[in-house]
Amino acid sequence: MRLEYFQMVDRIIELDVGAGRIATAGQVPDRSPVFEGHFPGYPILPGVLMIEIMAQTGGWLILATLRCARMPFLIQVEKAKMRSIVPPAQDLRTEATLLHEGSGYAVAKASITAGGKKIADAELRYGVVVFPNPTLRAAMIATAHRIGLAEAFLPPAEAADGSADGA
Repeated sequence: MRLEYFQMVDRIIELDVGAGRIATAGQVPDRSPVFEGHFPGYPILPGVLMIEIMAQTGGWLILATLRCARMPFLIQVEKAKMRSIVPPAQDLRTEATLLHEGSGYAVAKASITAGGKKIADAELRYGVVVFPNPTLRAAMIATAHRIGLAEAFLPPAEAADGSADGA
């Protein structure tokens, strides 16, 4: 993970678009400027970043479902619970299930576990819109390749070569 750049998903480890499920993995870094203030002498992952991890995992499920044709933006968090403290170097597994996609929004339920123990969970709502510009779309497709989004869930033209010519 690169907390300073909000890259919270290291890789996709399971994806079943038909069933509306995804699992991702990420390791909290040993060191980060985030930990300098949260908290000095007792570094822990902020709860708001746990929500971001869940939001990105659900977002990747939505992107895969839509073959990267539209972009999900987090618009609402409901029923969020942080159940445990997350220290540096912790390996996390995040799962999300798609509850709704259509009419310009999507809803996912997500949870984070570490060592089989539930760390956090939330219900997340997204606004799903046409990509605002080609730069963002190209960056998302490049990231999709980096984290292992299966080529079957990328737009046909970009699946093989990683280009992002159209919007």
